[in-house]
Amino acid sequence: MRGLMMDDPLLISGMIEYAAQNHGYQEIVSRSVEGPIHRYTYADAYGRIKQLANALERLGVRIGDRVATVAWNGYRHFELYYGVSGIGAVCHTINPRLFPEQIVYIIDHAADRFIFVDLTFVPLIEAVQDKLPALEGVIVMTDAAHMPETSLANAYCYEDLIGAEEQDFAWPQFDENTASSLCYTSGTTGNPKGALYSHRSTVLHTMFVCATDGFGVSNGTVILPAVPMFHVNAWGLAYAATMYGAKLVLPGMGYDGQSMYELLDEEKVTMTAGVPTIWLMLLDYLKKESKDLPHLKSAGIGGAAAPLSMIEAFEDDYGVRVHHAWGMTEMSPVGTTAHLNARIAGLPKQERRAYQQKQGREVWGVKLKILDDEGNELPRDGKAFGELAVRGPWVIDSYFENEDASQTQFTDDGWFLTGDVATLDAEGHMQIVDRSKDVIKSGGEWISTIDLENAAVGYPGVAEAAVIGLPHPKWDERPLLIVVKTQDADITGEEILEFLSDKIARWWMPDDVVFADELPHTATGKIAKIPLRETYKDHKLPTA
Repeated sequence: MRGLMMDDPLLISGMIEYAAQNHGYQEIVSRSVEGPIHRYTYADAYGRIKQLANALERLGVRIGDRVATVAWNGYRHFELYYGVSGIGAVCHTINPRLFPEQIVYIIDHAADRFIFVDLTFVPLIEAVQDKLPALEGVIVMTDAAHMPETSLANAYCYEDLIGAEEQDFAWPQFDENTASSLCYTSGTTGNPKGALYSHRSTVLHTMFVCATDGFGVSNGTVILPAVPMFHVNAWGLAYAATMYGAKLVLPGMGYDGQSMYELLDEEKVTMTAGVPTIWLMLLDYLKKESKDLPHLKSAGIGGAAAPLSMIEAFEDDYGVRVHHAWGMTEMSPVGTTAHLNARIAGLPKQERRAYQQKQGREVWGVKLKILDDEGNELPRDGKAFGELAVRGPWVIDSYFENEDASQTQFTDDGWFLTGDVATLDAEGHMQIVDRSKDVIKSGGEWISTIDLENAAVGYPGVAEAAVIGLPHPKWDERPLLIVVKTQDADITGEEILEFLSDKIARWWMPDDVVFADELPHTATGKIAKIPLRETYKDHKLPTA
């Protein structure tokens, strides 16, 4: 027997329609690519989104067609999130930090018909357009006054394109499982793979992000997504703000410490989220300039593990509560957040901090388990570790047009294998020990490179640290610590090892420390271990 309830589909267009009707006064503030700060309201945005929808249909875009974006966090990109998906097309956000050949691959693989591009990235598309014969047009996201001379074939000016349309559009109704957006993995091994989200999965994911155990979004929240909108839909924050009519502050291309501080302070931002690299720059700026964060209440940190020193700086020096988060492109992306349950919240600070360093806890909607090498489930005791497997309504069940990859990354009973090695305790707290390909096996025991890196970053003068395993004749592998110093720091490897001596197990101690001017990063801001292994493959450990 079925329940007698309305079958009203969960559609992305419904979120922006709701925001315009009920929170139409609320501001969306952007640092524009052209320079000035741009302000308008949800009601203003909604009118322009309907103009965009009309323009897309006039271009011949139909349900299921892929429309790409190469753009920063700004109001025009926000409009594309809703205008493209709202008509039933697929909004394909492209990470411009990928290699050009990877960008060509994913545009071709996605069969994008049109690309919307910020001024900054016009040269990028110009350089590869001859490799994209199926592309029908490029829309430059600016006005006529800033429209550049370009070699792009079939180039349109965004403001001219939508300015010719009416602010009246009837949103089509369709099945909520219709594809809404497409994001590709960073492709550190092999070609990037596409995660194709649905309207249903996006709306459900947004509900989780807004919840108290997510990022706690309400109408009174002022959100600054420091994670790019081209990276996994800005972790869903551009949708979350709309669902509850929160003030949305978009940083454009300004991710340096000063630019970030200016928006956080001037717009009275209460909640932000981004990768540790962004917060290292902000904290460094605050310290040098003796600035404070009087309005900011919480900061979500994900993409890589947050060092304890970063959590302590935010909370002890600036009164900002840190919420660790974890997820993947394949998970829309948020899977866990480190909101403390009632028992943990009442613990003394140091015991509480141990839980804050974990990647979060299992929440309703996402199921987690850890598996051994034979696929057997391991106990949830916080000690046993194995490969993390996940499932849930905003987790992919296959990759877009990539059946071979789909078959190798799922269990027989449909769980997605993340490639992360993790522990899981009885209350659902999960901690990433390492990526399966990065963990170091030494003398039959495992060493977590993540824990080692986070411990090293806690030493004054260490800006960034990476750990890789090098071959060892006795122990199979031993850790090499690679350090980038802060500006003007005068530190030695011996000092760092002494600092680590009471913070890690003795057999975890790196066999050597080397200094580098910089570390390589992936397109999503994580430390890239593959080029580091290549660079240091001939490095001889003093213990070998």
